[in-house]
Amino acid sequence: MLVFAHAGITLGAAAIVADTVDRKPSWFASLSRYVDIRWLLVGSLLPDIIDKPIGQYFFRDTYNNGRIFAHTLLFFIIISAIGFFLYKKRKRTWMLALAAGTFTHIILDEMWQTPQTLFWPLLGFSFPEEDLEGWAVNIWEALLSNPSIYIPEIVGLAVLLFMGIYLLKRRGVINFLKRGRVP
Repeated sequence: MLVFAHAGITLGAAAIVADTVDRKPSWFASLSRYVDIRWLLVGSLLPDIIDKPIGQYFFRDTYNNGRIFAHTLLFFIIISAIGFFLYKKRKRTWMLALAAGTFTHIILDEMWQTPQTLFWPLLGFSFPEEDLEGWAVNIWEALLSNPSIYIPEIVGLAVLLFMGIYLLKRRGVINFLKRGRVP
């Protein structure tokens, strides 16, 4: 999956959960009562933000894979533990929002299909290698021809556009950018 799918589907799923907990639909306002949505969105992209440069550019000869450390359960557990600590000691939720976004990223990437990465280092210290030649062209072609890629991207983009329109109508863009809250 790509940017829109990860960010939009994560945002939509979290908003649905928050509305369910509050027992009244208020779109993104319920969610913003619990977390800073900006951190949730960063978390939804964090594994790729970390792993793509490391595995595909900086240490390509070593890893040759864009799904390494930040795509593991260990990474998720560590940031969740830090998040729970920060919440318990200081009532801060930003790291929990980051962890929730990271968790949905791992789910959306279907990491259970690559257990050597998901359960790293329990199944060994190496990561599976991928053929990264022409990866950008392959992604572009898949985006245009593979429904398992373009449908989640369209859904994610629709959620993000809906939130953008919601913020514009309520004059909440500045508040969202400053505080991560939705009116």
